[in-house]
Amino acid sequence: MTGQEKHLQTHLWLVLVIVFAISFFVNNNALLPDIMESRNIITAREMVYDGHWMIPTMNGDLRLEKPPLPTWVTAFAEILKPDSLGMQRAMAGIAAVLLAVSFFLIGKRLFKNGRTAFFATLILCTCYDVVLLGRTASWDIYTHAFMLTGILFLIRAFESEKCSWSDFIMAGLFTGLSIMSKGPVSLFALLLPFLPVYFWFYPPKMSGKWKGIVATALIAIIVGGWWYAYIYLFNPDAMASVAAKESGNWASHNVRPWYYYWDFFLESGIWALLLLTAIFVPLWSWRERESKEYKFPLIWMLLSVVILSIPGEKKTRYLFPVMISASYLMGYLIEAWDDRFRKRQSVKAERIIFRINSGLLAAVTFILPAIIAIFALKPGYISVASFTILTIIILSVSIILAFSAIRYKPENMVAGVTILFLSAEILAMPSLREVVNNPEIHSIELTRNMQSLKNIPFYYNKDSELRIEEVYAAHRNIHAIDCSSVDSLRKALPFAILTHGTVASELTPEIFEYADTTFIDRYDNNSRPKGNRLNRPIFVYNLTLLTCKKDTIDIISTHHK
Repeated sequence: MTGQEKHLQTHLWLVLVIVFAISFFVNNNALLPDIMESRNIITAREMVYDGHWMIPTMNGDLRLEKPPLPTWVTAFAEILKPDSLGMQRAMAGIAAVLLAVSFFLIGKRLFKNGRTAFFATLILCTCYDVVLLGRTASWDIYTHAFMLTGILFLIRAFESEKCSWSDFIMAGLFTGLSIMSKGPVSLFALLLPFLPVYFWFYPPKMSGKWKGIVATALIAIIVGGWWYAYIYLFNPDAMASVAAKESGNWASHNVRPWYYYWDFFLESGIWALLLLTAIFVPLWSWRERESKEYKFPLIWMLLSVVILSIPGEKKTRYLFPVMISASYLMGYLIEAWDDRFRKRQSVKAERIIFRINSGLLAAVTFILPAIIAIFALKPGYISVASFTILTIIILSVSIILAFSAIRYKPENMVAGVTILFLSAEILAMPSLREVVNNPEIHSIELTRNMQSLKNIPFYYNKDSELRIEEVYAAHRNIHAIDCSSVDSLRKALPFAILTHGTVASELTPEIFEYADTTFIDRYDNNSRPKGNRLNRPIFVYNLTLLTCKKDTIDIISTHHK
């Protein structure tokens, strides 16, 4: 590598480090936790405070549906900085950085072109799904980050002249860590579609490497399977029940038709048009029809969509692995355009299609300040100073994108979108907290420091559903109780109960012969504002304290103290 090439690589890495830092860490606590995060964090808390490290629990019940590695990481964050959502999400951000770095290094190896890998990585880090999961303390980012790193070491091992034991061992280790993060999900969604396409377009020399492959498989099974074996030995009935439930979900839970993922390109967010363009490139470019660097990510991506469409259970977030191959595809197209435009070797169709892509991005960006003014500035969610700075940046990006379209500068298009994302994450995220989160939220977390509720167990009516977000906010277990059984209620006294209606309407009348009631408060734990489809009555509860009649002395004054 020449000095100039080293200098270029240093600059590329510097830009990527800045992008990683802002994309996955800056203002990462702006949004309230969703149900997936709540489950993971509750389980992590019970590991730390109840000691349930090997046999995880959630709200006091066994939680064996997911392997514990991401929860262990979240528990480590809880130890470092208790009850810090930002720290817990930062752990997921580290996993996202691992994924992005592995992605970049794989791209350099496959495309033999650092610029293609660089453009693809910037696109990856500005895809909606990647940004979202890199800021979410759940399982998905871990399993795919470890698997992609395992794929990197597999490629290194396959490209080696001899059997590279260190690479095969590392491939097995990271594959095992992926399994320990979410079971075989990434094996199915990422590795399975990758291997046949890789062997077709980049057939490796396998002589002397079979022992290494066997070692990779054995290490992956041991690292990924030891916890399952432990649970099977010490709690076989629970493990069998969970296995039956999880396998049944694939065929009966969230069942969607086979064509449900037809609009998978929308998961790339702002790059949806570019991804569609890249998919249909062969219709107008003969060069891509002959290029394995184009066909490899295209077929990998399409095969991923087909494989993910096979199970009955489908969710849009399951498409996350597709964004990996899709980003390579778009990165290839950007570099191909850049090369041909500079050398004046492009055809008219290429120039027109590029201008449509960059021009539409410029137009959409240009109207963003007006949208922000209506929905954020006018209601007072963003300050005038922040709005002014953000508007200047957005309009500058719009100009960059417009000149990109006029002068055929694909790299400027990627740079403009990247600047737009980074600016939004720095300046708009704090305001997004006010726009997206419920300004009238009156969370049950307010009960944490109430002396009248100290050491008082919490219950909810077993005939109604309890949202796990309530357990997260209350920072304590909340168990079901039979509100029609006076014996169950008497044995539980004293306790606090969550009801959607009044206690008189939900509890058997006989209990009031034995208990006094003290209404604590009405809590609205909706994370989204009124009018939003996610704002639902199920998140609104009345909290009432029930005590034995002989023990009710000055309850109200204690509560207010």
